Amino acid sequence: MTRFLFVIPLVLMASAASAQQGGDACTRDASRFCRAHLNDGDQVVLACLKQNRARLSKGCQQVLASHGQ
Repeated sequence: MTRFLFVIPLVLMASAASAQQGGDACTRDASRFCRAHLNDGDQVVLACLKQNRARLSKGCQQVLASHGQ
């Protein structure tokens, strides 16, 4: 679980404050759709989120879009 809390902010590659907001917005989605990949690295989790974009919460979709993903 500790690793999970650090995965999403690192994936978003933003400032600390912005990354934390992104992490909050996508934490539930990552846990729901990408749980099997949480220990596979940041890029794998990001790819999983992008593959599930249509199913993500609006907040997470906005964070990904605002970070060029």
